[in-house]
Amino acid sequence: MASQFKIRRKVEFVETDMAGIVHFSNFFRWMEACETAFYQSLGLPLISFNPGKVVGWPRVNVSCEYRAPFRYGDTVEVRLLVKEVRTRAVVYVFQFRKVVRGRPEAMVSARGEITAVCVKNDPESGQMISAPIPQTVRAKIKVAAEKSRAR
Repeated sequence: MASQFKIRRKVEFVETDMAGIVHFSNFFRWMEACETAFYQSLGLPLISFNPGKVVGWPRVNVSCEYRAPFRYGDTVEVRLLVKEVRTRAVVYVFQFRKVVRGRPEAMVSARGEITAVCVKNDPESGQMISAPIPQTVRAKIKVAAEKSRAR
């Protein structure tokens, strides 16, 4: 069972603003990229198009707190930690650290959080409705230790 996952990426010029600092919106893209890679690492589909089956994980709450900037050319480590697994939702914490000489700095430069709800297509109404998290997902994820999420 996995409780955390991380990716690294180099900041591209297009991701910066006129001050040369990463634009705030990119942190949300990086959180989603890390979540996608997390699911892929577990062999789980992030989206399923089978009628009546789980079809996605829309966000019902997102946030990001910025403490130190990233600039063009910096390498960033994005670390996903499972904060909570509810009946129909998963809450993730994301820690962003600058990588210097191949190692992530101790200081967290930004901290984000996403609450994603498990949904399926209701065959009667054709609408998306919340659904219990499938056992196949529950069997592969677990909550990360509180100590690691607090950093």
